[in-house]
Amino acid sequence: TPAADRGERQEKGFLNRMADKEQRPGSSGHAGKPVPQAEKKLHEAVCVLLVELCERFTFFGIVCNMILFCTAKLGYRSHQAAMVNVCFVGTSTLSPVLAGWLAEHLVGRTKLVCICMFLHFLGTALLPVVSFPFEDVYTDRRHIVLTLPKREQKIVFYFALLTASLGIGGIRAIVCPLSAYSLEDCGPKELLSFFNWFHWLVNLNSAVVFVSISYIQQSVARNLGFLIPFVSGLMALITIHMVRGEMIYKPKADSSLVTTFGVIFSALKACCVRYRYLGTDMPSWLDHAKENHGGHYTETQVEGTKSLTRLFPLFTFQILYRTCIMQIPSGYYLQTMNSNLHFSGFVLPVAAMNVISIVPLLILVPILECINSWLFSSKDTGHSPTIYIVVGHFSAALSVLVAGFSEMHRKHFPQVEQTLSQEVLLVSSMPCLHLAPQYILLGVAEALVTPSCSLLSFLLVPERMRGISMHFLALFNGAGCFMGALFVQTAHAGTQGCWFPHLLHEGKLERFFFFLASLMVVNTLGFWTIAHRYNNLHEDCTDELRGNLPGEKLLKHEKAIKHYNALLESSPILSPVEKT
Repeated sequence: TPAADRGERQEKGFLNRMADKEQRPGSSGHAGKPVPQAEKKLHEAVCVLLVELCERFTFFGIVCNMILFCTAKLGYRSHQAAMVNVCFVGTSTLSPVLAGWLAEHLVGRTKLVCICMFLHFLGTALLPVVSFPFEDVYTDRRHIVLTLPKREQKIVFYFALLTASLGIGGIRAIVCPLSAYSLEDCGPKELLSFFNWFHWLVNLNSAVVFVSISYIQQSVARNLGFLIPFVSGLMALITIHMVRGEMIYKPKADSSLVTTFGVIFSALKACCVRYRYLGTDMPSWLDHAKENHGGHYTETQVEGTKSLTRLFPLFTFQILYRTCIMQIPSGYYLQTMNSNLHFSGFVLPVAAMNVISIVPLLILVPILECINSWLFSSKDTGHSPTIYIVVGHFSAALSVLVAGFSEMHRKHFPQVEQTLSQEVLLVSSMPCLHLAPQYILLGVAEALVTPSCSLLSFLLVPERMRGISMHFLALFNGAGCFMGALFVQTAHAGTQGCWFPHLLHEGKLERFFFFLASLMVVNTLGFWTIAHRYNNLHEDCTDELRGNLPGEKLLKHEKAIKHYNALLESSPILSPVEKT
């Protein structure tokens, strides 16, 4: 029968994968000697982590002072510079999804890695071109002025940002996917620990970037700052070239984004037709896409898509949360830039205030590890990170609310002149450290929400759907970034620049923050009402999800039959006649 043939093919594929795993420890290393499996995995993990940190260093180096560069160098208005920065973050978030699709269907993984390395190199190399000339270069007592016209400068700038973001996407999707860290056999406790410490390392790296690069760009030589992302990107490219044979991972071809979207659109189309003409009922609307119901997709593909669609409400509620997080490189940055940066005779870099939002995360992760160890060790009560997400969303709403009150407080201080990147600005005399509470609250939110969402997205789907689930999480996070840019443009255009002004002391930026905080409160309450759907993280829940797939059911039945036959053969009770 077709079902039996399909089960036989799946069992053969399973055996082939097991054979590949058994052959892997004997792979040749230096001088033809076999390399231990644990040592090889450690080597691969260290290389992947190194490339990940170099790529993040490049990314944060571009983002940390982009608003100051756009306003001081390119002459942008404040809301335009904020939108450029947020859109770059959104493009870098979405580009791994595009790179994964291209690698799977059009280009191939090896070729795409080479293309993305070139784009990454080109983008980071063009950014110093935009920032020329160097102000500290003189010849014959005359200042050298060699610069591009404004129009060409902006074209090169946008092209550099686009190529850099596409290169970042390829590196994240192909060289540094989650499959590189061998998480297949990890339970909820181990996965949450991994995501906590992974984001801890990423944020530790970003803290170093925000302090060092922002100071160099702002105080030492503002145009030299873009050279540092270029050097960091070059380091990442060299690392990829050295170990590309071990770092280019090929995921399982059981599912893809195209298949998932195909199942959804096929089911929606069939639902509309049958509801209008036939009116047949089914347990799930996605069942219309199955072959035995007139669709074009197998039961395995449809059941995998079902498990993924359970996460769509979770993903949807992350959009507005991500919009709040995007206030750090937009609204909060502008507030800090228009505050007094002098502290004990030292001028603090604007982007260095971002470190205040990172410190809570660096402190909370070890504490959360202790809490998780105690909660997951308890056998009587289940534990789900949904409570972390609810608290994190509330913390983000409170942060934006505090930002509104801080903006009102900032305007009560007299204005003073302040030099930033050799530009004299009229700013409030309020010390920038008064803005610390709003940064701290967003840092707490990130420490609670991001690892928890990653855990739910990774754990509550079958193993073959985990990569697709993380892609969908990236899609919704990218949508939140672009929604943040849309909010900025709408607030500026709809209020004639009042809610998001160019000069903050002439507008009402606090109204924008209050509006966003009210939306986030509603968003938090909405997620709280559905959080119970993701409360069960025990093995029986994940096994039930995976056991619904017919191929895995068939394999379980075949194993049970083999075990039963083995018992019959070894049983001393049954006579030879009964055994036959």
